[in-house]
Amino acid sequence: MYALEGRRAIVTGAAHGIGRAIAARLVSEGCQVGIFDQDAAAAQETATAIARQGCTVRLAIGNVASKAEVESGIASLTSELGSVDILVNNAGILRSGKLLDISERDWSETFRVNVDGLFHVTRSVVPGMVERRSGVVVNIASWMGKAGVAQHGAYCASKFAIVALTQTLATEVGEYGVRVNAIAPGLIVGTRMREEAEIDRRAKGLESAESRARSIPLRRAGAPEDVANTVAFLCSDQATYITGETVGITGGLWND
Repeated sequence: MYALEGRRAIVTGAAHGIGRAIAARLVSEGCQVGIFDQDAAAAQETATAIARQGCTVRLAIGNVASKAEVESGIASLTSELGSVDILVNNAGILRSGKLLDISERDWSETFRVNVDGLFHVTRSVVPGMVERRSGVVVNIASWMGKAGVAQHGAYCASKFAIVALTQTLATEVGEYGVRVNAIAPGLIVGTRMREEAEIDRRAKGLESAESRARSIPLRRAGAPEDVANTVAFLCSDQATYITGETVGITGGLWND
């Protein structure tokens, strides 16, 4: 549909949820895909499940928060796939808690994975795009990267940072033909992160995803595939004049 045949992509955090859906969609578009994730068993299961004839799916196991593991993993993937045309920075975690209560460990870990992880992977992949004067980066932010939300200060701050880094990198590499955009998903169900968040919300007496979905203009929660569809578009030649943007996939939950 989007003529991505033969392009080579790396997707971080692709063993589960949104990342898995993105990897599957890119494979369906004809991409050769590299999965970088710390969950070896789930990554292997995903690779087996999404592989299609004519499309290579390769794995590298590691934590995006570790510069050494990122450098090793990206080197391994590029040695198997070749130069990277598409990078999707999807890996992320959610740690909730009020700013006055959240532990320093949860605060630091949120930034190590969500922000430092994006930083490490980007610096391992994008220089090659700049050298070839071609490439697309898609960063997965959040609707909570556009507005502060109670009990989610660390997550909101980390996703605000992703929006800012997306805009900054777009201005720095645009002259080399590299486009950088972000996606801000809203309430997405069918992911491990959502399942964990729902357990936490119940324990804190907060409203469930099912209940919250009733107030969304489209009257439903989103699915990982809703995000993956937008990634495919942003990676395609139909989006060649779009860069530095953060696209909301929220069903109308957040429109700014």
